[in-house]
Amino acid sequence: MTLTSLTHQIRFPGDSASELSQDEEWCEVLLDGEWTRIRFHDYGDIYAVEGLYEHLFYVRLHCQSPTVVATLLAEAVEEAGEDPAALAVLDLGAGNGMVGEALHERGFRELVGVDITPEAGEAVERDRPGLYGDYHVCDLLDPPAELAGERFGAMTSVAALGFGDVPPEVFRAAFDRVQDGGWVAFTIKEDFLDRGDDDSGFAAMIAGMLRSGAIDERGRRRYRHRLDVSGDPIHYVAIAGVKRSR
Repeated sequence: MTLTSLTHQIRFPGDSASELSQDEEWCEVLLDGEWTRIRFHDYGDIYAVEGLYEHLFYVRLHCQSPTVVATLLAEAVEEAGEDPAALAVLDLGAGNGMVGEALHERGFRELVGVDITPEAGEAVERDRPGLYGDYHVCDLLDPPAELAGERFGAMTSVAALGFGDVPPEVFRAAFDRVQDGGWVAFTIKEDFLDRGDDDSGFAAMIAGMLRSGAIDERGRRRYRHRLDVSGDPIHYVAIAGVKRSR
C-alpha cells in the first residue's frame, strides 16, 4: 500500500494514555509551530492535514485493517471462482481512500466511495485522485439521486463500525444496496463480538445477520488492527461473506 512521504511531529499522552478508551484517544501534532491536540475520532481534523492520517495510523500505530480486509475479500471472491475486477464495490466510510487503494491493489477496479465527512472527500481528491469512479459525501439514509438506484456486487466497511461512526442503520442501508449473491466484508473490534461491549448495536445486528443467513460467512480473521497510544495491540475481527436473500 502506498503511503505519503510526508511526515509529522506527533506526541502521544504520557502516563494517562493507559486510562483512555479507544474512542477517547488523542495525540498532539506540531502544526505551524504550535502543538495542536486532535482526537483520533475527529476524522475531519486529521484528513484536513495532508499526510497526517497515514503517518499517525499507519507509520506510528501500524494499522493493518485495509490490507487485511481487502486480502480476505479477494481470497474469498477468487476461491468462489469470481473475478474481483467484475465486481462494483461500495466502500462505506471510505475516508481518504486507504481501503480503496488496498482493494485496487488486489484486483478490484470499479470502486464507489461514500463518507459523511466533507474533509474525507477533499482528501481523496488531493491524495488519490481517480481511485474511485465516484465518491459521494453524503448520509446513506438520504443519498443523492445518482446513488439511490445503484446496486453493487460487493461492499466494504473498515474500522468504522461499533463506535457510532457508522450507525447500524447506515450499514444496513449500504447492505441493502448489495445484490443478492454479492459480497460483504467488514471489521469490528474483537471485544464487541466476544463480550458484547458495543453500545451502538452494531455487533448485535451482525450476529443476527450471520445467524439468520443474511450473511453467508466465507472468511474470518482475527488480527491486530493497530497499536493504542500506550503501544498495546488492539485486536479486530474481519469477516467476509455472501449476501443472501431472506
